[in-house]
Amino acid sequence: MSLVAPSILAHSSPSVPTRSVGALVVGGDHPGLGIARSLGRRGIPVVVIDDQHSVSEFSKYVTRTVRVSDLRDERRTVDTLLDVGRRYNLENWVVFPTRDETVAACSRYRAELAQFYRITTPEWGTVEWAWNKRKTYELATELGIPCPRTFTVTDSSELATLYDRLPLAIKPAVKENFFYATGAKAWRAGTPEDLQRLFSKARRQIPADEVLIQEIIPGGGTQQFSYCAFVRDGQPHGSMIARRERQHPFEFGRAATYVETMEEPEIEELSMRFLRAIDYYGLVEVEFKLDPRDGKYKLLDVNARTWGFHGLGMAAGVDFPYLQFADQTGQSTEPRRAAPGIGWVRMVTDIPVALTQVFSGRVKLKSYIRSLRRTRAESVFSARDFLPSLAELVMLPYLLVKKYF
Repeated sequence: MSLVAPSILAHSSPSVPTRSVGALVVGGDHPGLGIARSLGRRGIPVVVIDDQHSVSEFSKYVTRTVRVSDLRDERRTVDTLLDVGRRYNLENWVVFPTRDETVAACSRYRAELAQFYRITTPEWGTVEWAWNKRKTYELATELGIPCPRTFTVTDSSELATLYDRLPLAIKPAVKENFFYATGAKAWRAGTPEDLQRLFSKARRQIPADEVLIQEIIPGGGTQQFSYCAFVRDGQPHGSMIARRERQHPFEFGRAATYVETMEEPEIEELSMRFLRAIDYYGLVEVEFKLDPRDGKYKLLDVNARTWGFHGLGMAAGVDFPYLQFADQTGQSTEPRRAAPGIGWVRMVTDIPVALTQVFSGRVKLKSYIRSLRRTRAESVFSARDFLPSLAELVMLPYLLVKKYF
């Protein structure tokens, strides 16, 4: 490993062409790999930058990979992006952040980065409504979009007022610090003792005003839906609705393991109501959960970036990264909508999840097999770009420790 700059640990692959406009993908896990394949198969040069080892390093569609020391601190991330851009002649390239912390860096420092790059992330005045779930739920309520009931307490002595509402979820308003410290998306409190203990534990990880206590909507991933889109000028120029048939973990899924496209106009209407209100531009995933108690779709999260299963779009007729790239480079595209009934799987996590659900009786074996027959996209495997899937198997222990899938 050769030291090439204070912030850069290593790089590989041939030199980057200086004439073509390409894409700088920030984060090389399977969402970044999906972007590289979308653009690389069209001959668009792709540079991937990451602070961890990733499967994208092995893709034939990646022109160069750059290892750096840190992409979690926003200021250092901005300095690193500019340093890499100048070093490898990436001026006017299109930047695709793939993790929430890099979205925040690109958004807060958008004006500075936009002097050198084409930035796909909206300004902070838009992104903050997705970044902070407290603000997300407040705005959604104003707009008449159903949300899970959410409570804020400033001291553990106030928790007793919530005992009759148990079970409850304890989750962060801002995901990053909590997730990296705990590896969890949320915690379930089933008893008063759980609530007291987990609230105190959360307070040790994140500021008190970022601790949310929320009602738990019954059910697992089969009741969780996503509206995925490329939005411009208040309109979806590419859209897809998908249901999480399987996820890991079952109740508070950190990630989908099997997803399938479908049609549901109400989800699209609720999503676009929110996105128009914040003047959103770019790629976005809006997550809902269907509450069986009242039959309403309730807003859970808004991700201002590519999402884990965006590769499903290509299989269903909507190439989301390319739509964004084409828009940034002044190329015209036709509005597209994903076909229903198309499946996506992340096999390394779906196999253990499916086995657990089959043995527990949540999923029938025939249903699982039928879902695989509808699968048209895998998160990493591709017959045309085989090495990343082989690398994923070799790197599995590392991924278990570092990425929590």
